[in-house]
Amino acid sequence: MEHFTSFDGLDLAYLDVGEGAPVILLHGFAADHFSNWVATGVVDALVDSHRRVLAPDARGHGASAKPHDPDAYANDAMARDVQTLMDHVSLDRYDVVGYSMGSIVAGRLAPRDARVRSLVLGGVGGEWGGEQRPLDTVPIVDALETENPNGIDSPLAAAFRRFADSTGADRFALAANQRSRQGETTDVGAISVPTLVLVGDTDQLAGSSEALAQRIPGATFRTIRGNHLTAVRDPQFSESIVAFVNSMS
Repeated sequence: MEHFTSFDGLDLAYLDVGEGAPVILLHGFAADHFSNWVATGVVDALVDSHRRVLAPDARGHGASAKPHDPDAYANDAMARDVQTLMDHVSLDRYDVVGYSMGSIVAGRLAPRDARVRSLVLGGVGGEWGGEQRPLDTVPIVDALETENPNGIDSPLAAAFRRFADSTGADRFALAANQRSRQGETTDVGAISVPTLVLVGDTDQLAGSSEALAQRIPGATFRTIRGNHLTAVRDPQFSESIVAFVNSMS
């Protein structure tokens, strides 16, 4: 892992492998670059297709700094981290692939950075974007901060807590991240680059990939096998990503 200093002085870690046109991979909540992209074969598939891959650990995750203050995640800090990394490595064009939280970051990044050439939005669907109410983060915050995980009532919040515990994540950094997103909405209609929406066929968290794609001008969608946690391991996940980003060349 290499490191860079982001716009606000935080130390962030990233993987930089391969040669060719650059692709940046943005992982999901409570995951890291390894679990989301290396272990699933996405990095190897892209490198084998002659692409340069940059995969940061988002602030609050992995080997990057983990502030416990919600303000450290506010005002599109994660999107600004990506822009700072691209400045750091002196790139003027790049493709972006996100999953879940990483897709939300990517969707907010693309309209503000003219260097973004294309998007793959994985693990997000009809429940995100537009004027719809964003995911209720309060139960997730409570589940992450409680010292009694057996008392969590919300199945979704309990699943996030189990996943965070399984990855050894900093629960309080993750809770701060979620607090910063309360009330956040994203105008996916502002996305103007070629976009693929990629969602597991039993992903009840994401919702319909087709419904989201209809709100993004010119976007296409594809459904693969799996739920929110398992779809990344379907071979069609990496195959779809490679095919789409390489069609931009």
